[in-house]
Amino acid sequence: MTGTTSSSLDRQRAKRARRGVSGRVLAALVVCVLVLGACSGRTPVVTGKEEPAERLYNRGMSLLTRGEGIDATKVFAEVERQHPYSIWATKAMLMASYTYYATNRYPEAIVGLDRYIRLHPGSRDIEYAHYLKALCYYEQIADVQRDQGITRKAMEELQAVMKRDPNGKYGRDAKLKYDLTQDQLAGQEMSVGRWYQKSGMFIAAINRFKEVIKTYQTTSHVPEALHRLTESYLALGIKDEAKKAASVLGHNFPGSEWYLDSYVLMTGIKPKREEVASSIPRKSWFGRAWDSVF
Repeated sequence: MTGTTSSSLDRQRAKRARRGVSGRVLAALVVCVLVLGACSGRTPVVTGKEEPAERLYNRGMSLLTRGEGIDATKVFAEVERQHPYSIWATKAMLMASYTYYATNRYPEAIVGLDRYIRLHPGSRDIEYAHYLKALCYYEQIADVQRDQGITRKAMEELQAVMKRDPNGKYGRDAKLKYDLTQDQLAGQEMSVGRWYQKSGMFIAAINRFKEVIKTYQTTSHVPEALHRLTESYLALGIKDEAKKAASVLGHNFPGSEWYLDSYVLMTGIKPKREEVASSIPRKSWFGRAWDSVF
C-alpha cells in the first residue's frame, strides 16, 4: 500500500513539474512575441521604395548625427542604389566611408575610400578622401612591441597626402602624423636594440642603433641611440668607436641626459651639465663624422 501511494505521489509531482515547465515555456514565448512585436513596429530606415536622393542623404546624415552608424551606412548605400549618377550618390559614397571610419570599422572604410578615389579622381573632396584613408591606417598603429606593418602603410599614405596637398590643412596635419610614425618605427628599433644589448648580443644591438641614427635622424630616439652605441662599443672593448659615438652625441645634443651618461662612461667623471656643454668644441663637423662613423 505504501509503495502504491508513493508511486501515485511521484506521478502527481511529475505532472505538476511538467505543468510548471510548460508555464515557463509559455511565458518565455509570450515575452519573445512581445519583443518581436515591438521590433516590427519600428519603421525601417530603408523601405526599398524610391525616394528623392536628397531626402535619403539627409536621413543618413541625421542617423549619423544621432550615432546610428550602421543604419546611416544602409541609407547612404540606398542613395547610391536608387540614384547612382546623382551628385548625392557621390556624397553618400564618401559619407558611408566616413561613417565606417567614425565607428572604427577601418577595413570597410578603406575599401569604400579606394572605390571613391578610383571613381571620382576629380572630385573636390578627393584630398579629403586620401587624408581619411591615411587616418584609417594611422589610427590602427600598435605599440612598439608589435608588428609595425600598419605603421609603414600609414607612412606611405601620409606621404601621398603630403605630396598632393603640401601647403593645405590636410598636408600639414599629415606631416605632423608622419613625424610621429617615424618616431614609432624608431622606437621599435630601439626596443629591439635594447633587448639585444641586455642579452649581450652587442653586434646586433649596434646594427639596430645605427639604423635609428641613419634612417630616423629627426626623431627623439637619436640621442639615446648614440648613447647605446657608446655603451655597446665599450662593452666590446672598441674604445675608439665609442669615443666617436660619444663625440657626435656631445656635439649635437650637449645638454641631453644621454650625453651626460656617455660623458661619465668615457671619463669616469660626473660633471655638472653646464660644464659639459661648455667643453664641447663648436666646430661644424657633424655631417662628415656622421658619414664616416655610421
